[in-house]
Amino acid sequence: LLGPLCPVPVPFPPELLVPMNLSLKEISDPADCEALAPLAQRLVERSCEELRNDPAPEDCGLKLLQRVLQSPTGVILQTVGPDGETVGLIVTGPLIDPLVGDETPMVLLLWTADAFRRRGMSKGMIQSAAEILAGRGLHSLAARAEHNDDALISMGERSGFIRLYEVLLREGPGR
Repeated sequence: LLGPLCPVPVPFPPELLVPMNLSLKEISDPADCEALAPLAQRLVERSCEELRNDPAPEDCGLKLLQRVLQSPTGVILQTVGPDGETVGLIVTGPLIDPLVGDETPMVLLLWTADAFRRRGMSKGMIQSAAEILAGRGLHSLAARAEHNDDALISMGERSGFIRLYEVLLREGPGR
């Protein structure tokens, strides 16, 4: 289903690939996003429910995948399992500074299939995406987590992320 794939400059950690019989593919052609669109849609819907309390627009998964590839901050890496199924996905794209317009790469989607969790696969995908971005001259990578999601924050910190600042949100008129 996927077209030609670009090689990933830094290999997925071999200690993960061999025992689990996995491969890592960089998606670089917007036309190749179709196969990952349903998964991306589910992940966007879940994020919208958790972070915005709003439903995700239809077809936004495919649009997100195609849009991030138009930015130097965009990376899509698919981890493929032994039977050709997608068992992991990371998507990065721009975090735009509202004051000056600078773009910092940000992890927008990160997913690992249940059967492959707690084996370092997410950390490996983050590392590989960061290496691709470094090859483009981008040496920072941002991520977001809800303020009380201790497990996700802890995983991020183990993957090299640090807490920089909190974003406060005030909703509704007159509150």
